[in-house]
Amino acid sequence: MKTDRSAQLFLEAKTLMPGGVNSPVRACRSVGCEPLFVRKASGCMLTDVDGNEFIDFVGSWGPMILGHSHPEVVEAICRTAADGTSFGAPSPLEVELAAMVCDAVPSIEKVRFVNSGTEATMSAVRLARGYTGRKAVVKFDGCYHGHADSFLVKAGSGVITLGIPGSPGVPEDIVKNTLSIPYNNEAVLEETLRNASLDIACVIVEPVAGNMGVVAPAQNFLRRLRELTRELGIVLIFDEVITGFRLALGGAQERFGVIPDLTCLGKIIGGGLPVGAYGGKRELMEMIAPDGPVYQAGTLSGNPLAMAAGLAMLNIVKRPGFYAELEEKSAWFGDEMEKLAAAAPVPIVLNRIGSLMTCFFTDKPITDFESALQANTALYGQYYRHMLAGGVWLAPSQFEAAFISAAHDRAHLEQALRVTESSFKKLMV
Repeated sequence: MKTDRSAQLFLEAKTLMPGGVNSPVRACRSVGCEPLFVRKASGCMLTDVDGNEFIDFVGSWGPMILGHSHPEVVEAICRTAADGTSFGAPSPLEVELAAMVCDAVPSIEKVRFVNSGTEATMSAVRLARGYTGRKAVVKFDGCYHGHADSFLVKAGSGVITLGIPGSPGVPEDIVKNTLSIPYNNEAVLEETLRNASLDIACVIVEPVAGNMGVVAPAQNFLRRLRELTRELGIVLIFDEVITGFRLALGGAQERFGVIPDLTCLGKIIGGGLPVGAYGGKRELMEMIAPDGPVYQAGTLSGNPLAMAAGLAMLNIVKRPGFYAELEEKSAWFGDEMEKLAAAAPVPIVLNRIGSLMTCFFTDKPITDFESALQANTALYGQYYRHMLAGGVWLAPSQFEAAFISAAHDRAHLEQALRVTESSFKKLMV
């Protein structure tokens, strides 16, 4: 595989940007190689600057549920761009997309568009604090909610990929109001939430963890979380930046039948363009300025390009059978992966829910952050490099998800399985 142009670009990038990248995991340090620079993407295929082609299971970290450059999404963006790319003023597209989001997501009666998942989560927490008059935020070990100061306590995703415990620059007097507890542990959950002295304003959770690798909630975990927060007057926030419009049209809350007070969404609602949103019960959302005293603003919020792309994307996933077909192909692929993992020379655990999955290199079940940390990251690095050499693009981190899109057909998936079989056979402890 030729990589000369990527290597040249990376050398130049390192003189201009920290680590040569604009998001840390992209540097590929944890998998023992240098990044390849992407030139274009179409469907489920990526092409790098050296002309190498790859079957993509990253999907821009999840939002490309239709695949890249879907014709209807591209047409909507181009048509809208001809009329302007940013207004800093309301547009009809915002109203139309807001109506679709409110209609699709069970918990959302009103919604506020922002520019990223991080903006969505930090704004939702501010709203919860303003609404309750309390200070503390409860999150779960290994769940990642963006890089806002309050969330960089036992965060997953790039923080653990790089082996960083938190981050310098985050004052102790900010993180002292963030409590991180084990995911899927009902006993600790109940003990924590019932401690009135903690002054808990909200609990924020990935209903399916996707940033310590894919970890599904235990059978009763989300339901018990909902019961306790409702009883104790604590705002429950679902961070559905990954699961929203991915596990179902109504996200994880539809799939599990557990309805939070607030929901955070990410770039999937903009067809992959920079966008986020938070929304929920009317009485909470009416605390947001200008209706209420909780301030949050953004010049690019409701950007017309993102709104147009999101409308095109949602109109496609709403079509009958879309999610059933995605689930069917993901289940088939997951079953075949399980067979290959069982025959591999090293222990492998596959966690899958819907079109999200992660291969963990361990012989123990992965149910929380502590068990995820026991996975062999060196083996994952070997696996990543073998898969890349075979033309399959995975997340350069053990602690991320692989995503299947509507653009992955049987031929793509069968090819990926052949590369996986070969890669598994090459693994050595």
